[in-house]
Amino acid sequence: MRFFRFVVIALLLATVAGCSKFKTYNGPEVTQVIVFKGGRVMHLMHHDQVLKSYPIGLGFTPQGHKSFEGDGRTPEGDYVIDRRNPNSEFHLSVGISYPNNDDRAYASSKGQKPGGDIFIHGRPWKYRKGGRDWTAGCIAVNNREIEEIYAMVRNGTPITIRP
Repeated sequence: MRFFRFVVIALLLATVAGCSKFKTYNGPEVTQVIVFKGGRVMHLMHHDQVLKSYPIGLGFTPQGHKSFEGDGRTPEGDYVIDRRNPNSEFHLSVGISYPNNDDRAYASSKGQKPGGDIFIHGRPWKYRKGGRDWTAGCIAVNNREIEEIYAMVRNGTPITIRP
């Protein structure tokens, strides 16, 4: 009876541990993230080798570079993964360093704010019916995928977002 109880508890603990949103990754370093907005795909790269690819959703106005707060566009250009949010409303998220100095200067020259808080993030239940391009300018993947990305991509990793 004591052995049976031990087995049941061990199985329960293994199941709970397997459900964690915090995965581990021990493979090759992700040296760059490349996003192709037109193709709705994101690649995690190790130098010139694609490690993983993911289908993505974008901002609700996906064409063009993000210029102003509230425009619904996803930025284009070269940025860096600069932060992570384990308590994100969007399951998990990793931050993109938008806006840079050029983005701020352009928005200011037009009397606007550039916006910010651009992330790669998951898709929680309450946003399940948002269509393909539903974010305010972020890059969306499903929750299982953001768990992998969160584990694989480190702060300081360059990200290039192409049209």
